[in-house]
Amino acid sequence: MEQRITLVTLGVSGLARAKSFYQALGWRGQEVEETVFFQAGGLGLVLWDRGALAAECGLEPGPGGGFGGIALSHNVRSDAEVDALLSAARRAGATITKPAAVNAVGFYSGAFTDPDGHAWEIAHNPAFPFNEDGSITLPDFGGS
Repeated sequence: MEQRITLVTLGVSGLARAKSFYQALGWRGQEVEETVFFQAGGLGLVLWDRGALAAECGLEPGPGGGFGGIALSHNVRSDAEVDALLSAARRAGATITKPAAVNAVGFYSGAFTDPDGHAWEIAHNPAFPFNEDGSITLPDFGGS
C-alpha cells in the first residue's frame, strides 16, 4: 500500500445540514448521487449518509456523536487564524470542545465538533511550515 490518503469520508445524519455547515466555513463542493465532494488540498473530503457509509464498509451503523477515535486537523499560518476559524465554526453551528490555547506540546490550537460530532483540531504549529501549494511536509523528527 502506498503511503497516502486520497479521500476522507465523514458519515453524516443529514446531508443538507452537513453541506450547509461546511459551506458556512467557506468550503465549496459538488453534490453527486447523495454525497458531497470537497477538494481539500491534495485529497478529497466527502460527506455521505452515516448508515450508507457503514454498509459500504461492511459495518453496522453505530450511534452518532461521541468521540469516534479520529480527529481531522487543519493547520493555519497564525494564532489569530486559529481564533478566527474557531469563531467562524461556532457561528456555523459547531461546538467548541477545546478553546484555543497553547497546548501541552507547545503550539497554539483549539478544537470543535461539526454538527455530526466529527472532531476538528485547528492549529498553528510553526514546526509544520506550509509549502507553496498550501500543503505541509512533516519535519524529520529524528526517529526511525
